[in-house]
Amino acid sequence: MVRLLQHRAPDGARRVIVATDGGAWFVRGFSDVRTMAAAAIARGIGLAVLVEDAGYDEAVNLAAAAAAGELLAPIDHVDPAHVVVTGTGLTHLGSAEGRDKMHRAAASGEKLTDSMRMFLEGLEGGKPAPGGVGQQPEWFYKGDGAHLVGTGVALTMPAFAQDGGEEPELAGIYLIGPDGTPHRIGFCLANEFSDHVTERHNYLWLAHSKLRPAALGPELLVGDLPADVRGSSRIVRDGAALWEKPFLSGEANMSHSIANLEHHHFKYAAFRRPGDIHVHFFGTATLSFSDGIATQPGDVFEIEAAPFTLPLRNPLVRAEPEAVTVRAL
Repeated sequence: MVRLLQHRAPDGARRVIVATDGGAWFVRGFSDVRTMAAAAIARGIGLAVLVEDAGYDEAVNLAAAAAAGELLAPIDHVDPAHVVVTGTGLTHLGSAEGRDKMHRAAASGEKLTDSMRMFLEGLEGGKPAPGGVGQQPEWFYKGDGAHLVGTGVALTMPAFAQDGGEEPELAGIYLIGPDGTPHRIGFCLANEFSDHVTERHNYLWLAHSKLRPAALGPELLVGDLPADVRGSSRIVRDGAALWEKPFLSGEANMSHSIANLEHHHFKYAAFRRPGDIHVHFFGTATLSFSDGIATQPGDVFEIEAAPFTLPLRNPLVRAEPEAVTVRAL
């Protein structure tokens, strides 16, 4: 499997790394993944072919580069406003359980919560036949490229946040081509960080709860995603594991197909603007919040899953209060 990483040397120079089961090397001629993907689109070839054509330079020790803090998030843009960060929820088998716990208090008798209804509809119609259109999923907006951080960088919850909770997921990375066609660059490990206390108070506050930063693992998997992705998600506090659970993803563990989630995102013309980058989170069924865990600043989120070889680690911090003033002109 081919994986791409973005490297920044101590002097600020940037390069792209290609990693395979046989090792890792710098790719000649490219400083970032976005321009590499644009070149592949222009030539009408895949990224793996482009990398082979470009050739390799010196070998790279990925573990050493990660330890030195030299690995960036696997995608970025010179103008963060041209990165659209979004996601879908209730897409994984078992993902309705934790959400339903939040909303069951509002239900009476045998009435299903909206979350359970949406989950069951996805379970029934989220995997249409190839070329077909299935049930649309829950969808949310998270922000732009300024909201994304790489491994080792703090996830900062606002001063007004009621919670800062991890959501171990996979994210799809896309570049919109010159003709408006979305091109999937690859998949990466991700932490779709959210405020679950705010969401639990009132489901109509889901939009508020999602306007938070998110973390992307350093490796961008090129090509097809394995059907069964297994790993673990944990919270480390004061050097010891406070909480840990298995993390499952891939279509074998999902109620929606990747193609169906992509269709219902890119069916909107506003999301097919040439040159834009899209980072789309595919959802999870694993949350420490569902087990009663209350995170606190200083906690470290750790997410790992094969076929990604490097973990995603991010400490939690809380921002200082900010005064917001709106002035009439």
